[in-house]
Amino acid sequence: MKKIALVLLLISTYSGFAQTKTAWPDDLIITPEKSNFDKTSTYTDVMNFINAIKTKSPNIQVSSIGKSPMGKEIPLVILSNPAVSTPEQAKALGKPVVYIQGNIHAGEVEGKEAVMMLMREILLGNKKSLLDNQIIVIVPIYNTDGNDKMAKGLRPSQENSPSETGERENGQGLDLNRDAMKMEAPETQGLIQNVITAWDPQMSVDLHTTNGTWHAYSLTWAPSYLYAGEPATYNFTNNVMLPYITKKVKDDYGMFFGPYGDYSTREGWPLKNFYTYNHHPRYVINQFGLRNRMAILSEAFAHERFYQRIYSTYTFVNEILDYTNKHAKEIVQINHDAEMAAIKNVVDNAGKAKKGVRFKMVPTADKLNGFRTYDYTYFIKPDGSKSLLKNGNIVTYDNVTYYGDFKDTIQSTIPRGYIIPAAQSAIAELLMKQGVKVEKLEKDEKLSGEIFMVEKFDRSPRKFEGHNMASAEGKFEAATKTVLKGDYKVDMAQPLANLIFYLLEPQSDDGLLTWNFFDAYLDQNAVNTKPVEFPVFKYFAWPVVKENSKKKK
Repeated sequence: MKKIALVLLLISTYSGFAQTKTAWPDDLIITPEKSNFDKTSTYTDVMNFINAIKTKSPNIQVSSIGKSPMGKEIPLVILSNPAVSTPEQAKALGKPVVYIQGNIHAGEVEGKEAVMMLMREILLGNKKSLLDNQIIVIVPIYNTDGNDKMAKGLRPSQENSPSETGERENGQGLDLNRDAMKMEAPETQGLIQNVITAWDPQMSVDLHTTNGTWHAYSLTWAPSYLYAGEPATYNFTNNVMLPYITKKVKDDYGMFFGPYGDYSTREGWPLKNFYTYNHHPRYVINQFGLRNRMAILSEAFAHERFYQRIYSTYTFVNEILDYTNKHAKEIVQINHDAEMAAIKNVVDNAGKAKKGVRFKMVPTADKLNGFRTYDYTYFIKPDGSKSLLKNGNIVTYDNVTYYGDFKDTIQSTIPRGYIIPAAQSAIAELLMKQGVKVEKLEKDEKLSGEIFMVEKFDRSPRKFEGHNMASAEGKFEAATKTVLKGDYKVDMAQPLANLIFYLLEPQSDDGLLTWNFFDAYLDQNAVNTKPVEFPVFKYFAWPVVKENSKKKK
């Protein structure tokens, strides 16, 4: 009885959990609720919940995005009114899809729990209206393998709350949030092929928990960073939607949300700089911007208790879904316009305009005011040196420089398309897995464009995600080439133009060269002893075949 009373007290403390008066049956009570918020759900717990709730509502369908390395089905939950079970049915219904993803890092478990609570309320409680203008697609437990490798101490910044969590990596030992470009994990392949390409979500949300900076926000967020992409999706998410939600949760719940980042006390105190994370599209959220779609990163605050982190994540996702439900047509239109702009830029400016392929982090135009953080105090060590000690006071600081923008350091000319030699078929196959349209040439063609001569090729001596990350320096040279029957043509006048550009440019800071896809070719051609031509050719215009104007005799 004491345990039940304490659980009820914790839940009532956070009004968002108590918005519905529905008495849930036992099979819909999630593991944190049953354990006084000491435990998180196992894979079996999640599947039992999904199997239970699908028997209680006509508005849920359950599928799979594929199997994990350890053979677990990764569940895909589709909420819709009326119900749909396929992307084709969703398209026919005419409602946009919103995608919510939990547990990509299996130690960051709040999203997994929060989305199950929301599923209850959308299907059986007082949030059924969230299905009026949208279809909600959820992968609650993306990293199924890492989730069940539970142990104490894997997330020390989470204050041992819950007492045990899973581990960050998947069953292959890969960080799934660094795999969006190279697609080495079956989870990533399932996500891109069976969710992103198939269901085409107009808004996606990836749910995380920070690694430990002692700011004083219950949750921080970031939009999809897409500096080689079209700006409209980023501008709407970052400048309109997220500020609106941030103000609303403060007004309605007294909660403080803000932009994502970290600071270092090594820079002194009070803090002067706050830094976001990197722009690379290896991060799942950042790739959506290159796909002309909106996306949001959610980061609960590590140093709050487990039930608080669930609540902040729950509140954020609920507010996102409320916003997308009310602004569905506007979001679809902005995404569509961005897609058309990407294609038009290629058609109008191929061979003339340039875009960035490498970037550095720079400050935003506006500084952060009223920045909330736990305070630090200087103290004197026995050797007379000074150090900083965190205290329990929350303070606010003005004029904090926010490194939340990125500026290109290297640019490259936008081509009309690329030619991939037949011998590099693995590159063409990966592009197709990403959803790119690739054609095989049926005859030889003569094309004008640019070749890139690799004059310096470096690989990092230390492995990252199993790779010795590579970079190339060199120069582009004008060239006319005869491309051969059997080679692969990638016309950039297609919706994924910006993603193609980032993947195939040899100087891209997160392209396929970076991830060692061209190492064998460059090594075979003795790149360390002489300049070597990069095998992917950029063409600026496809040859126009003129009709024979002569009359037949």
